[in-house]
Amino acid sequence: MKAVVEARRLHKGFWIPSVRRSTVREHVMGFLRRRSFERLVVLDDVSLEVEAGQTLGIMGRNGSGKSTLLKILSGIYQADSGEVEIRGPITPILELGVGWNPELDAIDNTLLIGTAMGLSLREARGCIDGVLAFAGLERFANLQLKHYSSGMAARLAYSVAFAAARGVLILDEVFAVGDAAFKARCEDRYRELHRQGYTVILVSHLPSTVADFCTRAILLEGGRVAFEGRGDEVGRAYMSMLAEAPAQLPAAAGA
Repeated sequence: MKAVVEARRLHKGFWIPSVRRSTVREHVMGFLRRRSFERLVVLDDVSLEVEAGQTLGIMGRNGSGKSTLLKILSGIYQADSGEVEIRGPITPILELGVGWNPELDAIDNTLLIGTAMGLSLREARGCIDGVLAFAGLERFANLQLKHYSSGMAARLAYSVAFAAARGVLILDEVFAVGDAAFKARCEDRYRELHRQGYTVILVSHLPSTVADFCTRAILLEGGRVAFEGRGDEVGRAYMSMLAEAPAQLPAAAGA
């Protein structure tokens, strides 16, 4: 079976200032000097494949390259080198709240973001009641988003994104938002999408989530794939890494 998502030998880096300025005097004097930059390598020769209907988990410490990898797969960033091929429509659920208008209420924002994510206006209107119910925000449908708490806004964002799901889903910590009831609804919705044959790439820091939901997983460390295997295997490798025991990382499959 041909992979739905393929990434081959991805490299990505950013130029960052090499001089830190911690005092007012250093900032003032800095304007008189030429600034120097250094290259921060975020992804270094990363490859992956995901077949139709699979869920690939991605784990790794903060700064390991997870978010950058998701943004390259979603088309938000361009890799410095390497290739990405995604055979089908894609729904990235990443930086929630981007594009919201805080002066509008939940209904209007659902229409705004839903259509931006690919729904027709008719489809967006038809899913409003379901989105509000999924988020548990029926009472606050006509409240401007600037009055929402961060948790309320996150629940609304995920609810709209799930309603607009198409093809390949790219999810960033989707099961870490909201209370237990909302988390359970997200898990049920994911299982429903999985039964419908959606292909999913899921980032999580929770080994239990990766073990329960992911067909396969990879562990990133320092911008490279440190290990690849079943979800439960990668979860254990991640916990070993957090315990600062890199020697306990299992050997990569096929090595």
